[in-house]
Amino acid sequence: MTLSPPTGPHGRELRPDDGRLVRGRRSRARILDAARELFRERGFDGATLRAIAARAGMGASSIYRHVRSKEELLVDDLAERQERAWSRFRAEDDASRSTRARIHHFLSVQHALLARDPDLTTIALRATTHCEARVARRVLALHDRTIGLLAEVLQHGCVAGDLERDVDVFSAARVIHHITTAARIPWANGIISSERCYESIEVAVDLLFRGLASGAGTPAGPGPR
Repeated sequence: MTLSPPTGPHGRELRPDDGRLVRGRRSRARILDAARELFRERGFDGATLRAIAARAGMGASSIYRHVRSKEELLVDDLAERQERAWSRFRAEDDASRSTRARIHHFLSVQHALLARDPDLTTIALRATTHCEARVARRVLALHDRTIGLLAEVLQHGCVAGDLERDVDVFSAARVIHHITTAARIPWANGIISSERCYESIEVAVDLLFRGLASGAGTPAGPGPR
């Protein structure tokens, strides 16, 4: 999903250093910090937008200029963590490693950032399953970016001969993404730990790669990690 650039009252696109944009970003960051604190203290249901506004030092009506729902704030938090995961993976990625190792590395970086604050992350994961259409579209946009990165890594593996050349990389990337999403459902509901969650992701991805790897007709072990 492509977001339209911010515009002023006359429909003109605002420059990134425009004072209104800068103040808006600062206010939104302050709101998100306040929301994180209250979600931890009171839980998601117990933290109202009015209370979040008060903690952020603004009036109850002012907060609606920046956010429309609590779910939107949680998606902001997830987006921030995802952005850090993508950036860290890009900085640490070694394209000479096997495709399986690179995928595992990205998923481990992503999971580590989500598991760093498990209480807030599990609240956020639950909230994104029952959210308004506007927030749901942002969640899908985050998913699409992750799928795109996975597809890029898989495509490199096809070109390098690490995977079968006729692999549908976008379908495979979606499968990997669905694996991680399914594994996080019991974690988000407090049924398993973050460690067990990631173990199940590793096992499922390894099973998938045994079918994707070049020469898949022969039995394969766990492969290089």
